[in-house]
Amino acid sequence: MADSHPSVAMAHQRVCCQDKTPIQILHEYGIKIGSAPQYELIHALADGDAHQPSSFIFSVTIGDVTCKGQGATKKAAKHDAAEAALKLLNRDPLPNGQTQRDNGLFPEGGDGSNPVGILQELAMQRVWCLPEYLVCMETGPDHMKEFTVTCRLEGLEESGAGSSKKLARRAAAERMLEKLQSLSGSTEITWSPPARVYVESFRQSTGEKISLLKMTPLSIPNTDYIQMLLEVSLELGFQVAYIDLDELTVNGQYQCLVELSTRPVTVCHGSGMTSSNAHNAAAHNALQYIKMVANKH
Repeated sequence: MADSHPSVAMAHQRVCCQDKTPIQILHEYGIKIGSAPQYELIHALADGDAHQPSSFIFSVTIGDVTCKGQGATKKAAKHDAAEAALKLLNRDPLPNGQTQRDNGLFPEGGDGSNPVGILQELAMQRVWCLPEYLVCMETGPDHMKEFTVTCRLEGLEESGAGSSKKLARRAAAERMLEKLQSLSGSTEITWSPPARVYVESFRQSTGEKISLLKMTPLSIPNTDYIQMLLEVSLELGFQVAYIDLDELTVNGQYQCLVELSTRPVTVCHGSGMTSSNAHNAAAHNALQYIKMVANKH
């Protein structure tokens, strides 16, 4: 008798949600993760007779997931595609709008469901900045490409590789979920990013490094601005990340961006004859910006 309980519970759950169609549920999920489902008609056999009835096939794409559905009408085909996507996303509706992955519990981030979607949903639940994915390397001949993608989330970075950008992004998201679990000490992700630092707060800062920056001219040759920016960031409590750009400037110099994890995020550009010079130039420009804000009345 006990074995029938799960099926009874599932039946009750579906009755609770019978007022919503798979299309509606998938649409609501798409709004939640910032990626609305896109439907595309890929086959239509209309005005069929008894021997060859009407048939439609639709595909639906949401995030990194694409599924197909078939039906005698366009609506039925979309319904079928949305239902397939919900199954693949592990989005079986539960009472009160919960899902099997709610309550902040994300067991086994790399379980093959959709790590990119899981990570995005986690960020939205915790009100973090959404994950960013950067293609940082592309190697191999055209018929055997290998991509490396870096996933960045709240000051953390993890990379993944794959034979396509999509697979590399998925691998990076899996690595990020594993890292979050490792930092939490369990499969339940409890890690929290450092406190947010708002740009406006620079004006009220009275620490040693920011006070020195306010008085120091940023035009002294051979200054290590990378180290100076690091010291300021440690005092003010934000993170610094450098992003090298593949494209050189018109006069052949290296380029990079430096990103400060402030609110709003601060991004400055730098260029130089070497990659190190470009980093130093970007750090210099970031310090100029911090100094300008700190001295603004």
